[in-house]
Amino acid sequence: MPQEITCLIADDHEVVREGLRLSLSRAPHIRVVGEASDGSSAIALAERRRPNVVIMDVRMPGMDGLEATKILTEKVPSASVLIFTAYGERSLLGRGLESGAKGYILKEAPHQTLLRAIEKVANGEGYVDPALMPDFLTRDREDMLTVREREILQLLADGMSNADVAAKLFISQETVKSHVRHILAKLEADTRTHAVAIALREAIID
Repeated sequence: MPQEITCLIADDHEVVREGLRLSLSRAPHIRVVGEASDGSSAIALAERRRPNVVIMDVRMPGMDGLEATKILTEKVPSASVLIFTAYGERSLLGRGLESGAKGYILKEAPHQTLLRAIEKVANGEGYVDPALMPDFLTRDREDMLTVREREILQLLADGMSNADVAAKLFISQETVKSHVRHILAKLEADTRTHAVAIALREAIID
């Protein structure tokens, strides 16, 4: 029999935690050692119970799963975090990577996929749900800003107008507008201010 793996479940929906606990109870080598309904509780519980794996929901009240993952991986480096996400939240994959998570599993994943993911991350390996792989493979190409786009975003963050940016970079205002449109699309931002806020939060610019 494989070595025992201890798990902590962090999700704000009791029905989800219950379903996970039930699913994992069918695997003799996996033991659930705690449950948390928000990020702060997950960190506190992980510090006490020292689980091998933390199954972390992304959207929770108060501290979200990504912020909790960042802190948890610093405080309890022996615990591997498995991000437990809905398919509609796949745009958060990049942030999950940066937060220190070891793997990603969809809430819709079959039982065997969940077990494989837990075993992999418990072993220190990375794991990505097969259904999310296309997003991972295209992430760098589609989501990341080019050097020029980052440069323009930094100037916008410094308070420059399109005309100022155009003059500084020796390009036309139309070209600046085109770059700004691409930046908004890639960052899924509504306005320039929103794009700057996202870029600062994600440390794309400083």
